[in-house]
Amino acid sequence: MNSPVLISLTIFLTLIFVIGFWSAKQLHQKQNTFLQEYFLGSRDLGGFILAMTMVATYGSASSFLGGPGAAYTQGLGWVLLAMTQVATGYFVLLILGKKFAIMARKYHAITLIDFLKNRYNSKTVVILSAISIVVFLFSAMTAQWVGGARLIESLTGLSYTAALFLFASAVLVYVVIGGFRAVVVTDTIQGVVMVVGTVIILVGTIIAGGGVTAIITDLAAENPNLITPFGHDGGLTPAYVSSFWILVGVGVVALPQVAVRAMAYRNAKAMHRALIVGTIVVGVIMLGMHLIGVFARPILPGIEVADQVMPLITLEVLPPWIAGMVLAAPLAAIMSTVDSLLLLVSSTVVRDVYLNYVKPDASNKRVRNVSFGVTAVLGILVFALALRPPELLIWLNLFAFGGLEAAFIWPLIFGLYWQRGNKWGAVASMIAGVLSYIIIHQYWPNPFGLHSVVLPVAFSFFAYILVTLSTSEREKHLGA
Repeated sequence: MNSPVLISLTIFLTLIFVIGFWSAKQLHQKQNTFLQEYFLGSRDLGGFILAMTMVATYGSASSFLGGPGAAYTQGLGWVLLAMTQVATGYFVLLILGKKFAIMARKYHAITLIDFLKNRYNSKTVVILSAISIVVFLFSAMTAQWVGGARLIESLTGLSYTAALFLFASAVLVYVVIGGFRAVVVTDTIQGVVMVVGTVIILVGTIIAGGGVTAIITDLAAENPNLITPFGHDGGLTPAYVSSFWILVGVGVVALPQVAVRAMAYRNAKAMHRALIVGTIVVGVIMLGMHLIGVFARPILPGIEVADQVMPLITLEVLPPWIAGMVLAAPLAAIMSTVDSLLLLVSSTVVRDVYLNYVKPDASNKRVRNVSFGVTAVLGILVFALALRPPELLIWLNLFAFGGLEAAFIWPLIFGLYWQRGNKWGAVASMIAGVLSYIIIHQYWPNPFGLHSVVLPVAFSFFAYILVTLSTSEREKHLGA
């Protein structure tokens, strides 16, 4: 067991607990607005906090463990592919912008499903949305919990099960107790840690490798394809890399865990500041982390488990005390993603299903207790699933991204900007997108050399347009 690393992680987790209890005190002071505070932090996020919580939520086990691992295998071509994520926060806030926040306040929406329910006035839309979120985010959450446990396992020497229990306990306590405000405050701290940690590890890796020129020379000597845009085996074609703009660029606007941030900021000034800060922070993190993965190859050749690249290179190039503090960065990324996903699924069950269709007249105290209980139960279920870890974290996470985007992108965007859009178009779009995504992902991966999310997003687009146009006259006639 590496004592300096363990001490640093313990200090970090202690800070998280303190923030959770502080947020619980804020919740206690706002009993009359429990849902607004627990799930949205009373819509009071400033620009810097908004940027950091979006970045920390989006950065995850796949970004900090799977991403560098893939870059270690593929070479600089994967760095190019990963940089499609730089404009993520910009696209989300630019596309959703003020209109989403204004309409969310008008509808008193607390979740993305809340917005869709009020916009389309359809129980079917709500049920399909809830199913999509629970199914796809459960797989995403499982991947994150496994990533967190593996990181703690590799750093502390604990068994996988013990590491998973430690990670799950820390997340559950501060999310269950503190809600959204605990999440965004810790996200802000974690976002700062991620930026600083990324820069320190990158500098240490370059120094250990003898400089960038020496590292590139070593990579070229091993395999010239490692320093080309096409990957170690030429598999990263222009069509495939370009299609990632849909998955991790433009399409991120439809991820519920990211979109909900766009309804929680304080004012237009906060949104504009978040546009700039978020874009810069994502650029630094994505470029830095993936370059670290590639540059680690000459320093630590022959790593078989890709998810171990980041912790191993950090422990290799930095002194133990610094390594312990810096490795809080990937742990921060994973924890911030887990807390956001857990809170999102919890709000889906409580707000969108329980309060809409089970007990609409539930008292504030009952809603509070149900919210705590559902969040805890969901966390325990994910813990149970994570006891048998999947092998490919990055692909499991990207699969969840694609499914959510295929389900929500057009009902959300057309719901905001096309007044004629109706519930029939939304239902058709969600069904076409999700079913085609699952079928294509399973039986026709990378159709025409593209990522499997591209065709489902196109199918859901045409389904929304065609069904809306064919039913709008009928709705007008019926006065709907």
